[in-house]
Amino acid sequence: MIPKKYSSFEEIDQDLKILKLERDIAVENLKLTFQQTKSNLYPTSLLGGVGGIVKKFLISVVAKKVVNRFSSNKG
Repeated sequence: MIPKKYSSFEEIDQDLKILKLERDIAVENLKLTFQQTKSNLYPTSLLGGVGGIVKKFLISVVAKKVVNRFSSNKG
């Protein structure tokens, strides 16, 4: 990287302000990413994808028991 040559302190101050704002934006972005990652790792979030499978399994078990009861009562 070629060093930039400044002709005034105002130019230096302006670049320092820009760099500070860019740093602040990067820090806030990192905080947001951390919070999103943390919320995605909560047990309820992790089980969210499994929840649909578990519901289907439980419904099929209950349905099977209901069908077995009705079929055993007929005989």
